[in-house]
Amino acid sequence: MLLTREQLQDRLFALHRASLELVKDVSLETLLERIALTACRQAEARYAALGVLDEKGKISKFIAVGMSQSAIKRIAHPPVGRGLIGELMDAKSPLRVPVILEHPKSVGFPDHHPKMTSFLGVPIRSGERQLGQIYLTDKADAGEFSSDDEMIIQMLATYAATAIVNARLIENMMERDTALTRQNTDMTLLNDIASALTSSLELDEILNKALGHVMEYMKVEAGEIFLLEEDDATLRMTLHRGQAAEAFWTKNTFKVGEGYPGAVAQSCRPLLSINVASDDNFMRQAVVKAGFHQVLSIPLVSGERVMGVMSIASRDKVPFEERNVQLLTAVGAWAGLAIENARLHANARRLAVLEERNRIGMDLHDGIIQSIYGIGLGLEGAKHLINEDSDAARAKIDSAMEGLNQAIRDLRAYILDLRPRQLDTDGLMSGIKRLIAEYRANTFSEVLFSPPDSEMKELTQAQALALFHICQEALANAAKHAKAKNVQISLWTTEDRVLMEIHDDGHGFNTDKISTSIGHGLANMQTRARSTGGDVDITSVLNGGTTVFAWVPRGIKQ
Repeated sequence: MLLTREQLQDRLFALHRASLELVKDVSLETLLERIALTACRQAEARYAALGVLDEKGKISKFIAVGMSQSAIKRIAHPPVGRGLIGELMDAKSPLRVPVILEHPKSVGFPDHHPKMTSFLGVPIRSGERQLGQIYLTDKADAGEFSSDDEMIIQMLATYAATAIVNARLIENMMERDTALTRQNTDMTLLNDIASALTSSLELDEILNKALGHVMEYMKVEAGEIFLLEEDDATLRMTLHRGQAAEAFWTKNTFKVGEGYPGAVAQSCRPLLSINVASDDNFMRQAVVKAGFHQVLSIPLVSGERVMGVMSIASRDKVPFEERNVQLLTAVGAWAGLAIENARLHANARRLAVLEERNRIGMDLHDGIIQSIYGIGLGLEGAKHLINEDSDAARAKIDSAMEGLNQAIRDLRAYILDLRPRQLDTDGLMSGIKRLIAEYRANTFSEVLFSPPDSEMKELTQAQALALFHICQEALANAAKHAKAKNVQISLWTTEDRVLMEIHDDGHGFNTDKISTSIGHGLANMQTRARSTGGDVDITSVLNGGTTVFAWVPRGIKQ
């Protein structure tokens, strides 16, 4: 039955209003349902459906209206693209059929599908590409759908194409936005981890910061770190953070290949379990009883060497995403390298201490101890001369007393060199004057100090401390090595520098053999000056004294 002009105009107005609402909807799922409902009302059909095609031309979504959800679930299977639906998928024009089962392409209905008679199908196209189809069945109060129905639904399909393309664009934009947000979050984690791992060489601090950042990023309740011991066969828990600590500590050592930590250390690959209760290899029932469902363990590696294993545990049943596993694997490589660097640094410090102890022991043995031994021999000789030659005995005793005084001065020089000093809040000038007073008291030598004209308040704490320690080291060397009788300290300023010169009249040394003559002291001077943007120059002549010339920049923030 054809529509009158007034009826057609009313339906066109209604269609226009409905289409304006469609383009406002940015959610693809709700949009498809609204298109199907609009088609159902516009064509006065009992049933309507909308199918959407994927990139390969297959039905990816199928939305039906006019049936309850329970009725839809009873149908044997969803549409697969056969029969009239398949015919329409390959068509550019609408398909209108009075009786579905009488059409030559009809293949009937699946079990529990409602019986339907009339059919109107209209493709939804965008240019040359078909996006989907609108299906209408069982025209109300008429035997079949009319040409006016077909025209109205064709117009609706045009609006629907624009709305679907728009919704897909917005959906893609939202997916990209979500992906970018995740990438930014991931980069933030990596940046925080990198900052934490490069800001310290202390192993405990590195482990705590790394595990803390990972747990915060993953939003998990517990985490732990196992480190591989020197036997390369045992993993021992070094750190636990978070909840249920007593449950995790019930087993704090694993052999390589044993349990989750051992399996990860052996394979050097991450291990994710989303149901630890069902895995006998987990080996810690106390953790299961504490309510934890999933555990992710990652290797901590440096190059090809396994340094340990980091594990995080969650009570949440939602599995960790694959991207999280990959990200934490990268974190494990960074953490492993930082762990090895921290261990190498600790070993270097221990070696330096041993070398310094050995040097001091050799100096004491070859110098002071042998001097005291010689004094003892001299006193023994004086004992035998007391009755035979009292004047010779007195001379030997006087010589022994002088030797003992010299030994005392040598010991005081060692004390001066080894006792740590800090720069007080009084400033560089007061600190240097204190060093001079201590030097005079311990060595009985003379020091002449030429202070600067200004107070040098523009010096930063780091610059003042560098000059203080350089002066301390120079005085210690003058007392211990140079045996200087006089030391001259001069401090002055130029427009852009603060300069200091320490000159002694001691034995001097061969500058080509600095490392063997004085050890680490001169290298420390250069390190301190250069760390503040300055430098140190050391000149010395055998039996001609030593001069230490140091400078730091003025007014540079450190």
